[in-house]
Amino acid sequence: QVQPVESGGGLVQPGGSLRLSCAVSGSIFSISRLGWYRQAPGKERELVASITTSSGRTNFADSVKGRFTISRDNAKNTVYLQMNSLKPEDTAVYYCSAFVIVTGTTYTYWGQGAQVTVSS
Repeated sequence: QVQPVESGGGLVQPGGSLRLSCAVSGSIFSISRLGWYRQAPGKERELVASITTSSGRTNFADSVKGRFTISRDNAKNTVYLQMNSLKPEDTAVYYCSAFVIVTGTTYTYWGQGAQVTVSS
């Protein structure tokens, strides 16, 4: 079992910055990838960014490239999402996810979500 717990959401003005943190507990040695997803009202959940635990390879949605960065601190078992130049369309609930592969099957563990609101 793996348990991600997000923190750091809140209200920010357009153009501002915010950093989300996700502390992961449990069988962390089995995690192959960590990711941030978001879901706005009336929309489907979408990938924002992800990072592999082995090589640190990152992947970003086109809508956030150049504005968001994802990083991890292995010593703290924590993954971060730094969000800069925030736009109102970034408003959503952000979810941290941990992907575990066991004998070819991928299991996804989700955090409870953190609300990010970008508004003046």
